[in-house]
This record gives sequence, structure tokens and C-alpha cells, in this order.
Amino acid sequence: MEFFCYHRDRPGSTTLREKLVEDHWSYMDGYAAELIARGPTFAADGETPSGSVHIVDLPDPAAARAFAFDEPCCQAGAFRDVLLRRWHNTLGRTMWDFPGGRSGGRRYAVIGLGTGHAADLDVPSGREDLIAYGPLLSDDGAAWLGTAALVRAPGPAAARAVLAPDRYDSIEVHDWEFGGRR
Repeated sequence: MEFFCYHRDRPGSTTLREKLVEDHWSYMDGYAAELIARGPTFAADGETPSGSVHIVDLPDPAAARAFAFDEPCCQAGAFRDVLLRRWHNTLGRTMWDFPGGRSGGRRYAVIGLGTGHAADLDVPSGREDLIAYGPLLSDDGAAWLGTAALVRAPGPAAARAVLAPDRYDSIEVHDWEFGGRR
């Protein structure tokens, strides 16, 4: 089962996150085979960390909760909240398989939360800029809760356009970069 996890930083937690970066990376090293995508998000200034995206393939919701909440920065209180949803990898690849690689252009995490009829279940045509894409689902996979995508785009408006604008209660767009050890 695939899961989308977004840890949102608590305001003022940058120093704590910097102190725990090696612990975080070591923790993620333990999930290297299960990771589909990972990386930090940034505030509008493009410099200040605002959160972390992890898309991971794990056996069940309990394993996903353990992954999300046992993470060292989470344990230390660096995160304001955690969005954890079952996810379906409609592209069938990892971020490392993205033909565009980790350089060239800006990247974004786009999270659309919705209710009602499912939207954007199929991969949009003509979108070679998609790094990861799929629906957010309930734990049992029966209910559509939104869509999450990682996308290369010239700006936030172009990134947001990957989702149908009138089908979501809210759409968040975050500057995002490929994660992992530098």
C-alpha cells in the first residue's frame, strides 16, 4: 500500500530540524527500498523549510502511522501536524525514475483536498512534468479524499493547474525539492 505523508513544520522549528538532520536521514535510510518520493518543502521565500513530503510503500496503515510518527523530527516536536493518507501511484514509478531528473526547473508539491465525487483519478495527458501523481484515499482505499502531485513547473500557478480548480475544497502549492542526502 502506498501512502502520502506531509509533515508541516511548526513555526520556529528550523534550528531543531537542522540539529536533527542526520537523525532524519538515517531514519529514512531504513526505508530506502520503500520510498517512492521524498523531499523538503519551503516557504514563499524559497529558503525557509516549511515541511517534508514522503511517499512510501508500506504493508498497511499501522506501518504508515509508525513511519510518520516515529520520524525523529516528529518525535522531537518539530512538526505542527502530519497529513497521512493512503495514496495510489498512478505513474507507477519513483521520483528517481522521473525523466527530468533532479535539476532543471522549479518543483512543487500540490495537495488538493476534496469531498464528493472523485476528481483527477487519471494521469492528465500531456504532463511530462509530473514527478509523482495520485489520489489521496481513506485507509481502506474506498473513499477519495483528494489528489497529491509532485510536479516540475515554471511557477506556482502552473503547478496548481495540474488539478481541476473547481473540484477541491482547497489546493495547496508548496515549493519542493528532491530529498535525500546531499
